[in-house]
Amino acid sequence: MNTKTLETVKTIKTLNSIAESGLKVFNENYILDDNSENPDAIVVRSFNMHSLEFGTKLKAIARAGAGVNNIPIEKCTEQGIVVFNTPGANANAVKEIVLTTLMASSRNLFAGVEWAKSLDGKGAEIPKLVEAGKKQFVGKEIKGKTLGVIGLGAIGALVANDALDLDMDVIGFDPFISVDTAWNLSRNVQRAATLEELFANSDYITVHVPFTDSTGGMFNKETFSIMKPGVHILNFSRGELVNEQDIAAALESGRVGKYITDFPNENVLKMKNVVPIPHLGASTNESEENCAIMAARQLKEFLETGNIKNSVNFPNTSLPYTGKRRVAVFHKNVPNMVGQITSAISSFNLNIADMVNRSRGEYAYTMIDIENKINGDVTPKLEEKIKQINDIVITRII
Repeated sequence: MNTKTLETVKTIKTLNSIAESGLKVFNENYILDDNSENPDAIVVRSFNMHSLEFGTKLKAIARAGAGVNNIPIEKCTEQGIVVFNTPGANANAVKEIVLTTLMASSRNLFAGVEWAKSLDGKGAEIPKLVEAGKKQFVGKEIKGKTLGVIGLGAIGALVANDALDLDMDVIGFDPFISVDTAWNLSRNVQRAATLEELFANSDYITVHVPFTDSTGGMFNKETFSIMKPGVHILNFSRGELVNEQDIAAALESGRVGKYITDFPNENVLKMKNVVPIPHLGASTNESEENCAIMAARQLKEFLETGNIKNSVNFPNTSLPYTGKRRVAVFHKNVPNMVGQITSAISSFNLNIADMVNRSRGEYAYTMIDIENKINGDVTPKLEEKIKQINDIVITRII
């Protein structure tokens, strides 16, 4: 257990190359120091942080992207370190590559291009060879076909809506769809009651869910047997969602027509009818800038006001910041915790102007604005008094 306070100048460390447009979010109250051993916050992309030891000042980590498998979430939570991600910032980039590969693979474009390049050196015979050989690449139009979209978050919803505009029928499955996403999703997207229903009725399937214990290997021998023969599967989420041994067999038999994946490895590259994409899903200049800006803004907001948005381990919590001194406490989600914190504040004859409390599983986050001006000598005493309460993880006075 430790207690930290917000300092006047805060140090930001980056563990990957971060777009300059994101770093510009930090003003003169911040120092960008990639060599700092004890920063206030870290901005990261794909750097593996699992073996890192965190300094005592570290308050937050922002992942400029959606996936956080490279960050030790449980360790951060236990140490009171907020972990942010940037859902939706790269959604358009991923949507575009999903639709691009959906059409290109359906028309056998990738194989056709490689074959055409192999004709180099044939001279005047090339036009005749092209006309004679193009029959082997006859493909299918996607118009009128059914696309199954698993996961209707920021990316899945965009894919579903745009696929409708391409005259496809769209089936969606997401038991955890948010209200905001539901508002943005076309009413013409059909709702599948189960994954099995989606599998059985889709000509193409694209998946947009995180890798968890429940989603790992969700594409396997049993689920392939439910699908239409020749189905195309697009995976721009995580390679671990697909059982490699089972999909190799399904591709060999023709049960799965094509597997388009953003996560090639040695096993995948040996499979029949695989379209390997070199992890380009979110690799656009615009996406990298959007993610960097969003990550930086979320860090800055938290460091300056305590407000939390898009955290993967703390509850999202917001309280309008009016400039009053604010007590921000991360603690175990146990009875009478808020009462103990307010009692500690009242013991210094301080009045509460506003407050908010939000919980997430075993933990909770409380912010309390103080009506009175707090003298400098009171701040460390108040911090220490709150620190003495059982099950307090971290306290900041802003």
